Amino acid sequence: MTTDIRVTQQAVAIAPAATAVRVVDHLAAALAGAGVRQVFGIGGANIEDLYDALNATGGAVRTVIAKHEFSAVTMADGHTRATGRIGVVAVTSGGGAMNLLPGLAEAYASRVPMLALVGQPPTALDGRGAFQDSSGRAGSLDARAVFEPVSRFCARVEAADDLPRLLARALAAADAHPRGPAVLLLPKDVQQATLTSPRPAPPALPVEPVAPVEPGTLPRQLDLAAERLRDAGPVLIIAGEGVATVGAKVELAELARRLGSWVAVVPDAKDVFDNTDRRFAGVAGVMGHPNVLDCLRRAGLCLLVGTRLSVMARGGLEQELARTPVICVGPEPPFVPCSPGLHLSGDLRDTLRGLAARFAPGSRPAPEHAGPVPLATPPTSDGISHAEAVAAVADALPPDAHVFVDAGNAGASAIHRLPAPRRGRFVVAVGMGGMGYTFGAGIGAALATGRRTYVLAGDGAFFMHGMEVHTALEYAAPVTFVILNNNAHAMCATREQLFQGAPHPGNLFLPSDIAAGVAGLFPTLDVSRAETGAQLRRALLRSNAGSGPALVAVDLDPAEIPPFLPFLTAAGHLPAEHEESVHERRTVHVG
Repeated sequence: MTTDIRVTQQAVAIAPAATAVRVVDHLAAALAGAGVRQVFGIGGANIEDLYDALNATGGAVRTVIAKHEFSAVTMADGHTRATGRIGVVAVTSGGGAMNLLPGLAEAYASRVPMLALVGQPPTALDGRGAFQDSSGRAGSLDARAVFEPVSRFCARVEAADDLPRLLARALAAADAHPRGPAVLLLPKDVQQATLTSPRPAPPALPVEPVAPVEPGTLPRQLDLAAERLRDAGPVLIIAGEGVATVGAKVELAELARRLGSWVAVVPDAKDVFDNTDRRFAGVAGVMGHPNVLDCLRRAGLCLLVGTRLSVMARGGLEQELARTPVICVGPEPPFVPCSPGLHLSGDLRDTLRGLAARFAPGSRPAPEHAGPVPLATPPTSDGISHAEAVAAVADALPPDAHVFVDAGNAGASAIHRLPAPRRGRFVVAVGMGGMGYTFGAGIGAALATGRRTYVLAGDGAFFMHGMEVHTALEYAAPVTFVILNNNAHAMCATREQLFQGAPHPGNLFLPSDIAAGVAGLFPTLDVSRAETGAQLRRALLRSNAGSGPALVAVDLDPAEIPPFLPFLTAAGHLPAEHEESVHERRTVHVG
């Protein structure tokens, strides 16, 4: 899957030059011409004209109405991650606009291209006490100043004829390196205005273009990298989300085969390498597998591909990384030092092909089988264990399903224990780690692809954004929501137990029957409460056979410690070799 959201001049020049057209009609036609098929969001007075234009496209662009703007953003995010095509969100001014921020922050941190269209009050009321004024005038909130830090490009469309040029710039900026969201602020009167020159100027250059590579530099770097790889002995590749973003899974697998290397993945990239391949070492970092550390110790070189190796991805590996030469393939420099001159920042797919071409097939022996080896966790005494629940999901998961894993103990367990589907995405939002992300993101992916999508989330995440189940039902999205209910903000409670002596009572909830509550709200929804792994598996297989959404709730023990290095280290359940960098790792919080 290759991300390709660039919009040509022809794609945005939909309206005939001689025909007067409203800004919103031009915008709707331009989005349709660029291949956008769904726009997610919530309507309101200052964005209703755009929705009117989108709904008038004759089905070319479908509007999907969410329950909350945060979830609308994550729907656009999940759409992009599942398809490689840009996701679009449209919301009104005021609180609707402000609710976009955490979702845009996640997309910004995780480099997810997106376009946010945000309604604003009419320009004639700027600075004159308009309801939800965010023009920045006369002491009002400045929406552009709010959105600029979480976007690659942000502009307020002050006049109708500015729209085509600014739309082209926004789309170009979203696809520049580093990728991320672009925001257009649309005053209501500008939306309603008529373009005097509907045919736009050629798209501007991206706001943050990739620095050009000096001619001849990449071949020299590839030759040097290949020489280092030949001389290094065993190689450990650690691959990241960037591989999925540019559709480079095939190139990664071929390079690993020719190098005879082990391949580990970072927590948000479990799907970039076949989890059943003998070369697969597992997940690196604080939710990862101990054999990755063993592979790194035995490796003569570590090759980073499509990852900067954040703290979440390198926790437990810091000391060995400091002693091991590192080569980095990716558009941005890594967070760990790499060998001088060996950050290969060109096109990732071309770079992987270039490296593989420098090694003949079969020239290097296949590695010993590496794992992954699950961490042992303390036994649980109440309800199904996370391990049992994840095993049931693994048994039922279709090979082409998408999986979206939420934050918290449930997320740590799924990342550690659940193999990625062979032909689907396995998405974890570790950019900001916002709880509740998966509900919207899973729906967006399901609506974009029509494929069964699993959402794995705890009860804390459900109580934040679980009412998006209603959106899944309204649009018949093929989503299976698996709610791992331990009646707690369990990751917070576990941290407090281990590091402060006892959990705060506020993080331990009164018991709730989520399945009964959801069944009462939505009588036509397929809802189950599973008390054993076998019951969970049966409910999931039934959901696979259906065409719409389903929800299964499972009760777990809030005191169960997940396979999370800082917690297991503090609880004394790790071997000594995994207790390095405890001070740094204990500050990491997933949730």
